[in-house]
Amino acid sequence: MFDELPKDPFMLFSHVNMLLRDEYSSLDELCEEKGLNREVIETVLGSAGFEYNKEQNKFW
Repeated sequence: MFDELPKDPFMLFSHVNMLLRDEYSSLDELCEEKGLNREVIETVLGSAGFEYNKEQNKFW
């Protein structure tokens, strides 16, 4: 659930990228296994200027 993730976009950025680097091969896999809404994550991070890069499997 998104309630378990940091609300601050910069903290969320760090947390999601750590999970993508250490545990998940894609944002879709992360969202599916954790029951997260990809659109919400992308919207929150996008509001701070971050965008997901599929090839690098990270937000930047």
